[in-house]
Amino acid sequence: MVNFVQVIRDHFVDRLAKGAGLRQHAMTVDEAGTIMTFWVPRYKKAPEEKKKHAVVLVHGFAGDGMMTWGFQVGALAKHGYDVYVPDLVHFGGSTSPLPDRTVGFQARCIVAGLRQVGVVEQCTVVGFSYGGLVAFEMAAMYPGLVRSVVVSGAAVSYTATMNDALLARFGVASIRELMLPETLAGVTRLLTTAFYKKPWLPRRLAKDFLKVMCSNREERAEMLEDTIIRDKAALPAPVFQQNILLLWAEHDKFFPIEIGKRLKEELGEKATLRTIRKAGHLANLERPCVYNRCLKNFLDHVTLSELT
Repeated sequence: MVNFVQVIRDHFVDRLAKGAGLRQHAMTVDEAGTIMTFWVPRYKKAPEEKKKHAVVLVHGFAGDGMMTWGFQVGALAKHGYDVYVPDLVHFGGSTSPLPDRTVGFQARCIVAGLRQVGVVEQCTVVGFSYGGLVAFEMAAMYPGLVRSVVVSGAAVSYTATMNDALLARFGVASIRELMLPETLAGVTRLLTTAFYKKPWLPRRLAKDFLKVMCSNREERAEMLEDTIIRDKAALPAPVFQQNILLLWAEHDKFFPIEIGKRLKEELGEKATLRTIRKAGHLANLERPCVYNRCLKNFLDHVTLSELT
């Protein structure tokens, strides 16, 4: 039987990737055999050609790289940025035999992949939800590579208090039950609550989504559990060298705007908070034009400062 989510996904990804001038590339990033898949610029530059500013888009748990950032890649490429979209390990075509489920492992794998495709100078990392945790980790670990950071719906660290509040809001027993649903009702809850305006989701599409997007359950469940930090073990937000844009949805139920406001205060003068009205957690999909405009304004400021 045809899986409509898979068909839509393949058509959507192929069309948007071609429009943005991207190609898919798989590479081995460590001696253990970890494989990362990236969407990277299709063209090759001449040695004397000036490089464009690189933008790395890191996805969350609801989908892989292009399913998350499909509405951003074309807009960024159109405005002169080199776009790189990795699939995190255990998402898309990325796999690893290693038992490491940490955010730091994801950050190291992305950076190893970027270096293989020639991104060795300063870039901007854009992270959504779990990808935001990865983006902050990349900024802390590789300040020479990561010039600036954009984060939506995430914090520097995910504490047990945050997790308890999230479970209470959604009436679930565990983060795995919420983020890795095993029933159609769970899929519907996950997707509809991620938007400000609840989308209509036919039962057939929910069933197909469950088959396509919720694979590698054990590895992903371990990743989720590893992100939760006991409050006593949580450290203050590090002093980042980079400029940071917190691009937050006004009606985010997963990471409410209050978290973004507290994070802005913790990060200090280097951070700017921008709010997207009438949008839920998936603001980049629900209001892509507004999201892209805010992102472009920030990137234009970053690239202008590189020239001065």
